[in-house]
Amino acid sequence: MISPIFDLIVSFTIALILHEFGHLVAAKFCSVPVTAVGLGWGPKLCSRSLRNIDCQLRLLPFGAFVRMDMRSLQARPLHQQLFVLGAGVVMNLILCALTWGSTFSLVNLALAVGNILPLYQHDGWKSCLVISRRLIGHANPVVEWSITICGALGSLGLIAKALNAF
Repeated sequence: MISPIFDLIVSFTIALILHEFGHLVAAKFCSVPVTAVGLGWGPKLCSRSLRNIDCQLRLLPFGAFVRMDMRSLQARPLHQQLFVLGAGVVMNLILCALTWGSTFSLVNLALAVGNILPLYQHDGWKSCLVISRRLIGHANPVVEWSITICGALGSLGLIAKALNAF
């Protein structure tokens, strides 16, 4: 029998990889160059180049990333930018539905919800910045800091309310 902790760790790792794979596929579909993909944060343990993409394994296994050419992404129409930014969440929601009732499903749902929240560096936060820049016509530090602070406070409020409901 598989340990629940082991199941959670494996489910989380696979869900992270597939979340980032969603961003990677969307970026490639929209012709946004991808320079690196990685599992984890912190110091690089090893890397391999695969089709001109630096694939990295990092020390701290708490996240994953796809590094793309931001100028190229920002030059795309708004719907393509949001498509690339939202592709990871969509991937997690599809995986959640396909594996409903499993630990993997729950982890994917948690990743999707967590990434929709406008928390710093999450997909929801990046999407808010893209939309605000489009509405204003340029980057505005006051607006972007307001989004960051209000997003964090609002997200913390939602999380506190959800935890209080238990």
